[in-house]
Amino acid sequence: METHVIVGAGQVGSATARLLAEDDRRVLLVSRSGSGPDHPNIEKVAADAADRATVLRLSVGAETIFNCANPSYHRWPSDWPPIASSLLQAARECNAVLVTLSNLYAYGPVDHPMREEDELAATGTKGRVRARMWDEAKAAYDSGQVRACEARASDFFGPGDTANHLGRMIPRVLAGKTVRVVGNPDAPHSWIYVPDVARTLVTLARDERAWGRPWHVPTNPPLSQREVVATLAEAAGLPAPEVRGIPNWLIAALGVASPMLRELREVTYQLERPFVLDSSAVTETFGLEPTPMNEALVATLESVRAQGTA
Repeated sequence: METHVIVGAGQVGSATARLLAEDDRRVLLVSRSGSGPDHPNIEKVAADAADRATVLRLSVGAETIFNCANPSYHRWPSDWPPIASSLLQAARECNAVLVTLSNLYAYGPVDHPMREEDELAATGTKGRVRARMWDEAKAAYDSGQVRACEARASDFFGPGDTANHLGRMIPRVLAGKTVRVVGNPDAPHSWIYVPDVARTLVTLARDERAWGRPWHVPTNPPLSQREVVATLAEAAGLPAPEVRGIPNWLIAALGVASPMLRELREVTYQLERPFVLDSSAVTETFGLEPTPMNEALVATLESVRAQGTA
């Protein structure tokens, strides 16, 4: 039975683990907490991904190492480099394919739909951290040391999680309360459905055409935050609530006490201006299509309602 190592038991790591396990693959799901979904083919392991010896031991015999880790937002500069280095070393020494889940921070502000060949021109700390991770993996691939690729995605949403940007809107939509959002409520924005991320990661791991370059996860046409709220309300059979932007001065003030909000200021441009992803390459190459947006939103909405009822 094939073995795959997944580092990170968050929304995407858990979805990827379930997808592989249901396809009769053995999965080692590694996280600090040792958490994750229950399945006979999933072994949950509590470990520090920055511990090179431990990661190397766990990766022996693995077909793929999936990097779905997500360090605390304000600790990216200190926590990401040792994790990325540890997983890159393990993939190299165990001859495993390294598939890294990334985001769009490395591009920095752009004025067009983002494509994989765009320059990684971010000047902010978090964007440069992500760019450096890919540069190191790409250099290792180019020198024949490792088989590696990267999947890049915009804001996640999906069943079972209201901790993400879109998910936090849902309880207020269901309650008919004003939804307050960061940035411009009417700026077009790309949203990514978590099951589509998991399908993409597994596809990239298995197809050698994917290796050595980044890929954008399949994405529906963009919707503004106001349009997402209206679509959620329609799916719930409710009137659309009012949507208001949160002033930047308030985010700055709250950031004094919240490391998360303080770090958010670096990337607020993503919600103040069009932030659109072109995912045509992954569709043309692998035939991967995004789940229709209305279907994805309905599934997410139903899961939140079920949790509320429970």
